[in-house]
Amino acid sequence: MIQPSFSPKAPSNRMSSRRFLLSCAVASLALAAPADAIPQGPTKERRDHERARAALEAGQIRPLSDLLSEVERRFRGRVIEADLERDDTQWLYELKILPPNGRIFIVELDAATGALVRSRGPVQERMPGESQPRQPQR
Repeated sequence: MIQPSFSPKAPSNRMSSRRFLLSCAVASLALAAPADAIPQGPTKERRDHERARAALEAGQIRPLSDLLSEVERRFRGRVIEADLERDDTQWLYELKILPPNGRIFIVELDAATGALVRSRGPVQERMPGESQPRQPQR
């Protein structure tokens, strides 16, 4: 009787080779990652957060919560995004505002004074005496 060269009970050398090659490929991809892709200490976001906190504690900027209430009294709409950025000589709050018509506009405020530095988009300021709509309860 002739024995078949393939036995269902014996482990396949072909399968072992595939697993080995796959393991090598995964390992080489991990080793090939660029050095700057691996975190090397505090992230940029963390450093920015620490700089902003230090500026607030030193009195160089006003708290965002103070400016948000002023902005929502002055402009129609809700602030949907806020960023604090350091320009060459000053800190700026960049605020995205969503008015009732749905056309987002952006205002940049001096973070120390709250003064309007510039705006982009269809800015909608409130008229004198115009009240703010009530915010829904959460």
